[in-house]
Amino acid sequence: MERREFLRTGVAALTGACFSDRLCAHLAEPAARGRFQLKYAPHFGMFKHSAGDDLGDQLKFAADQGFVAWQDNGLKARPIEVQEKLGRTMASLGMEMGLFVASTAFPVLHGARKDDAAWHQVLDDVRDSVEIAKRVRSQWITILPGRAGDARSADLRSDQGIELLKRCCDILEPHGLSLVLEPLTWSTDVAGAQVVDSPACKLLFDLCRWDMIGGGLTSNIDSAWPAIGYVQCADNPGRKEPGTGTIDYPRLVRHLVARGYTGMIGMEHGNSKPGAAGERAVIEAYVAAERT
Repeated sequence: MERREFLRTGVAALTGACFSDRLCAHLAEPAARGRFQLKYAPHFGMFKHSAGDDLGDQLKFAADQGFVAWQDNGLKARPIEVQEKLGRTMASLGMEMGLFVASTAFPVLHGARKDDAAWHQVLDDVRDSVEIAKRVRSQWITILPGRAGDARSADLRSDQGIELLKRCCDILEPHGLSLVLEPLTWSTDVAGAQVVDSPACKLLFDLCRWDMIGGGLTSNIDSAWPAIGYVQCADNPGRKEPGTGTIDYPRLVRHLVARGYTGMIGMEHGNSKPGAAGERAVIEAYVAAERT
């Protein structure tokens, strides 16, 4: 059976979805599996002009380009049947799901006091996220510890912040899941991840954010290495694909490979150019970052 026909019948039967004509034509091209050294994770909408609006088609397009991971911040808001369908589709394509946002309640917490209602909301959100992670076979969930520049945001070094993080990890650890903290203040979040001292608590290292704060990316990666569980990327300025700003992405790729990083790199950025041509530019930007 030809590869295109196999994918069309096998995956469509699994997900209950029909491919667009555009995608079926694309699937006649040779696959690019194993194209990248690192597990770059695009997100929904990044390739919609090439693959169409159907979420399954976007996953299939990305897999055919050589991507073996995916990220969906808004996964929790999707209906259960959609989550299950995405999980089946990704399994059939040999793709891994990256992080999704577990709770938006964390930023309202203050280090100086305990807000029982907010605590219950965070913990309930984390419990709900366990089942979502199982549906899509994800290991990573994230919460936003606070707001950048907001002195009232939860201080993860405080007794209150550490206690809440430990309770979150107590929920996740038996399931082999990890909470990754997205840094808004370097010392606060690194300290929080380290003090919790749980394999279920890791740091989300956003390359663009830390370049904006002051650069020194490779040295900061090295200093935070034991705590890093997940990486996100975007160029600076502009938060678009690598090569559109001033960050030396080929150097970062070499550094992460040399350090033996095997985790995901969430493509947390927009496209610098519109349409299908812009989507092709995104793909080629990652190819270029690894071959330079």
